[in-house]
Amino acid sequence: MTGKAERMTGARAFVECLYRENVEVIFGYPGGVLLHIYDELYDAHLHHLLVRHEQAAVHAAEGYARATGKVGVCLATSGPGATNLVTGIANAYMDSVPMVAFTGQVPSSMIGNDAFQEANITGITMPITKHNYLVQDVKDLPRIIKEAFHIASTGRPGPVLIDLPKDITTDEIDFVYPDTVELRGYKPTFKGNAQQIKRAAAVLKDAKRPVIYAGGGVIGSEGSKELLAFAEKLKAPVTTTLTGIGGFPNDNELYLGMPGMHGTKYANYAIQESDVLIAVGVRFDDRVTGKTTSFAPNATVIHIDIDPAEISKIIKVDVPIVGDAKQILGALLKHVSECDTKEWLDKIATWKRDFPLFYVNRDDVIKPQYILEQINEVCPDAIIVTEVGQHQMWAAQYFNYTEPRTFISSGGLGTMGYGFPAAIGAKIGRPDKVVFDVSGDGSFQMNSQEMATIVQNNIPIIIAIFNNGYLGMVRQWQALFFEHRYSHTTIENSVDFVKLAEAYGAMGIRVTKPSEVKAAIEKAVEANAPVLIDFIIEREENVSPMVPAGAAINEILDLEDIQ
Repeated sequence: MTGKAERMTGARAFVECLYRENVEVIFGYPGGVLLHIYDELYDAHLHHLLVRHEQAAVHAAEGYARATGKVGVCLATSGPGATNLVTGIANAYMDSVPMVAFTGQVPSSMIGNDAFQEANITGITMPITKHNYLVQDVKDLPRIIKEAFHIASTGRPGPVLIDLPKDITTDEIDFVYPDTVELRGYKPTFKGNAQQIKRAAAVLKDAKRPVIYAGGGVIGSEGSKELLAFAEKLKAPVTTTLTGIGGFPNDNELYLGMPGMHGTKYANYAIQESDVLIAVGVRFDDRVTGKTTSFAPNATVIHIDIDPAEISKIIKVDVPIVGDAKQILGALLKHVSECDTKEWLDKIATWKRDFPLFYVNRDDVIKPQYILEQINEVCPDAIIVTEVGQHQMWAAQYFNYTEPRTFISSGGLGTMGYGFPAAIGAKIGRPDKVVFDVSGDGSFQMNSQEMATIVQNNIPIIIAIFNNGYLGMVRQWQALFFEHRYSHTTIENSVDFVKLAEAYGAMGIRVTKPSEVKAAIEKAVEANAPVLIDFIIEREENVSPMVPAGAAINEILDLEDIQ
């Protein structure tokens, strides 16, 4: 530790710790046990963004982290404030998002007595945090905060929770911030085993049909440039998971699109016929693998991942390499040479020509895919944040992502209501970027109260609602597998979104014709203000292609099969 100790309260120490961690913004909502912290925040040189619901705070922290690569920070009071963070914490855990969540707690002497607004948040979140703390002595607070930021941002990133009893914020300490972190048992591997890297290179030397299957771990490690160089040196095609979108430029000829349930046919066919599958920063999610016993049946599997627990967890791996994706790809570049993939790439080019993503456009009704194409035309460099549902899959399929951290979505947990507050965090973190929240009319209503947040703070987000009057993805499954019995998935005319936007003081635009789509997008961008666009789309448009649950990923339903 360095520096002269200064006497201060725990609340003041909390703020000082955030200064030392270079925190720029906190997303939060006050409450009784946090009053001393909020009093310190009154004069602090930190941007505190007041949300309208604690769930929005945690999702905004996630969006900020995903857009910037920095640790997101949120703050909520005890009891219901803390429990309202749980969904977002679970979301960050599933998607490996670096985040520190602070919660207030009742005074230490009252813990366990069912005091007013008490909840055992450390117990509740133990399975969905990378680590969590209940601070029991104010003298430990600086060390704990230092450790929390270190844990959240190193190794496989993830959320860390710190629970702060009220007396911890009022007790005094001689404040000194630690210079280093020493955690026994926490020593993430970054470099990668040299022998395993050579083994992987030896396997690749003879590959004729290699496929690189890249995920969010590539983006998290800032390894996108290394991935591009690796793919181009090998002359190997690349497919990216939902959370890996943007990690490889979509306009590169080696790009296959997204694999899995709603992936491209050619990505799925390529995986299934590959002889070597190089999995980088992925966890073999069930939405990608489909029937695991039929996944990449003839491939030698190389798996590069920072988390050793993911190796052979779902798919048996032949060559595991534990470590940081950026570092390992960089090391592999020194050992590999171009594969003989001309015949393989020619076959993939034929698949791309024969089985492209497509939809049937019309002049009388707005197709959701067309909206994404028009957003891409007007704002090719935008950050696209999505809710969860059909619109999420269309956004993954029909926008051309060329940079990492430009597609932000809830992957593993599939959280409706995620996109709007995550877009707030993304815009705060990247104010230079145009940010769209691509939303469904169902998802948007889960956190629509944050309209007040963006209007009060003049955060110029464009909300593009794909309004079909259904809970669209569930309706699609009901159409396919339940004989069109739309049980409780119809939400038509549930709200006038334009009036809702205007009631909050934002601009609202309704679009009912394809000819109006581009002009509405241009108007929203030029406004540089909070704007909601209500796109009335084809009601029963389906996401295609689609692999039924439990099927192999090359058992694909075509668009005409699911109308």
